Amino acid sequence: QVQLVESGGGLVQAGGSLRLSCAASGRIFTSYAVGWFRQAPGKEREFVAVVTRNSRNSYYADSVKGRFTISRDDAKNTVYLQMNSLKPEDTAVYYCATTGQWAVTATTSYNYWGQGTQVTVSS
Repeated sequence: QVQLVESGGGLVQAGGSLRLSCAASGRIFTSYAVGWFRQAPGKEREFVAVVTRNSRNSYYADSVKGRFTISRDDAKNTVYLQMNSLKPEDTAVYYCATTGQWAVTATTSYNYWGQGTQVTVSS
């Protein structure tokens, strides 16, 4: 199994930036796609971004395109989510997760999840 720990969340004003990290322990995750998801109060968990094996492809939800950037450093077993131009609607708990499946934007494709980190964006 892969154990995942998110960090870097916090409280920022609209227009600000945060950089989230997802650190893996145990098995290295070079063979996995790694995605970021978020869940706001009263909402279902939704896809945010994913980077595939060997950083061959990256995909983003329409709501974050042009503002968020996902990257991975396999030597450090870490994936990052750079979030710029944050909006109040970005407020959520952010989770990272791994999958070996092809459908990398589907929540149900992911087998291992972290515990999440809170991101709050104030107006």
